[in-house]
Amino acid sequence: MYDTRPVALPDALPTLEKNIRACTLCTDRMKTVPRPVFSVSSTAQILIAGQAPGNLAMQSGKAFTDPSGLRLRAWMGIDETVFYDARHIAIVPMGFCFPGYDSACSDLPPLKQCAETWRAAVLDQMPNIKLTLLVGSYAQAWHLGKSRGKTLTETVKAWRVYAKEGFFVLPHPSWRNNHWLRSNPWFENDTLPALQHAVSACLSS
Repeated sequence: MYDTRPVALPDALPTLEKNIRACTLCTDRMKTVPRPVFSVSSTAQILIAGQAPGNLAMQSGKAFTDPSGLRLRAWMGIDETVFYDARHIAIVPMGFCFPGYDSACSDLPPLKQCAETWRAAVLDQMPNIKLTLLVGSYAQAWHLGKSRGKTLTETVKAWRVYAKEGFFVLPHPSWRNNHWLRSNPWFENDTLPALQHAVSACLSS
């Protein structure tokens, strides 16, 4: 049973968290009022590095409160209670705010200034991360750099290589990737059981 009392953070992290939640750096490039959506803890063992909160997450103020979150939790083999327990799982996307939609009604890329300003500082305050889930190409590009594949498929196919370094590379769990999932059955058959084992091992350690 997970302890649901307020998370005790070291002095530096709550100050950093407060500053991020008050951030207005990208106001002039957003169509909505900034509302950073993330979850951090100095005790977290797992980091979910996603793209940026979607519109529903921006409205709720809680990451992955949408069908993508349902799928991601199923991939990890955990329920909502565990997923949102910041003592064990941190959620730090590449962009903290919903960037808006493009002309095709797809989410725009995360705003670069967010990661440039905050990301390294946040990660430095979470020393207990043992497993990092790189959800989508933007997180993979930032964390893996030149070691990632030329395409998302190439990168995800090499998941065993990155797993040795504490990373699990995943496609975004959006419904827009349904075709990719159908075309790559090895992901469900091989990658997900290994992911669930790694998540379980971290949470039980």
